[in-house]
Amino acid sequence: MSFADALTTLPTTAHLSGLQLWRDGKLEAVIENKPGQTGSLAIYHALFQRYRSITPKAARAGLAMYGEHVADAQAHPGKHPNIDRLLALELVGGGFGVRLLPL
Repeated sequence: MSFADALTTLPTTAHLSGLQLWRDGKLEAVIENKPGQTGSLAIYHALFQRYRSITPKAARAGLAMYGEHVADAQAHPGKHPNIDRLLALELVGGGFGVRLLPL
């Protein structure tokens, strides 16, 4: 499934200004509801709704949603940090807690 097709299947994030990813009590990342991040926000939000945290299992599901962008992220590390994060979880394990940021 392509990234664009996957996004049409995900719940809305219109009620969010973003979400935070936490590990061991430390804020690791913020994904905001703004151009360039709305697709990632939708994916991470959907993963949170399904898995309640971002685990390696959730990472595999998220990578499938990113579709064609995964190959570009693998070819250009650092270009797609939200995909890089999922790739790392899939390889080394761990996870992130999620805090939703309402509007």
